[in-house]
Amino acid sequence: MIIDLKELKPADKQYFLQHVIAPRPICFASTIDKEGNVNLSPFSFFNLFSSHPPIVIFSPARRVRDNTTKHSLQNVLEVPEVVINIVSFPMIQQASLASCEYPKGVDEFLKAGFTKEKATIVRPPMVKESKVKLECRVNEVKSLGEEGGAGQLVICEVLIMHLDDDIFNTEKKIVQSKLDLVARLGADWYCRVNEANLFIVPKPNTQLGIGIDALPETIRNSSFLSGNHLGKLANVNALPETAPSFDDDHMKNIVQYFSLNPADMEKELHQYAAKLLDQNKIEEAWQVLLFNL
Repeated sequence: MIIDLKELKPADKQYFLQHVIAPRPICFASTIDKEGNVNLSPFSFFNLFSSHPPIVIFSPARRVRDNTTKHSLQNVLEVPEVVINIVSFPMIQQASLASCEYPKGVDEFLKAGFTKEKATIVRPPMVKESKVKLECRVNEVKSLGEEGGAGQLVICEVLIMHLDDDIFNTEKKIVQSKLDLVARLGADWYCRVNEANLFIVPKPNTQLGIGIDALPETIRNSSFLSGNHLGKLANVNALPETAPSFDDDHMKNIVQYFSLNPADMEKELHQYAAKLLDQNKIEEAWQVLLFNL
């Protein structure tokens, strides 16, 4: 399917984009108007854009159906301060409830059952139940248009971070799984970031990966190694050499039983290497593959 967005209605554009550009972190924004009325609302058009200066942006877009603006947007235009409370799984249903379009002046803290906690330097209150709170100054509100669906970028500078002690390990490093984050997808779909679906991808820093184009041809064109497998193999900074000390019983069995049929032996070795790569045993996988070169 090829879709030309110029031919879609705004609601259809929103439908497709919100499904495929996902998951999106959730900004649970606490704002206040000049009369002191507090508003609390979640926004999934949100992310980090700079660490120095520390800038996050969320977008309370103009409503698609009637082109009205959200109370959060009106509030930051009056009082350019916001607390961004990060949403975790234990609070997602309440956060969703706070997205109801209550009349102006209705306190979503009360409606959603959250506890107000005084911020240190900004006027809007924090959500006590959130494990992470960001006190922010609004540097700029940039409108992307005046029609329904147009984003209104609230550019925020993070001034103060509040982090629960229980998300840290003994070395005072954040344990990703302890945040128990949730993210927004399309329609009514969300996802949960926990130990069951977390994984690590080693990131090259000063050492450059050799690249898939530098892999030996038989490995690069293997029918049994996926793109992810090749990416792991190509992330080494130099082509490995055969290690005489490498001892693997399963590889020995493959060589013993399939040595008379080179094609079958290559297949078995590549399939075994794939299993090792799935276990992140990259050095072992290389040794298995090097045997057949």
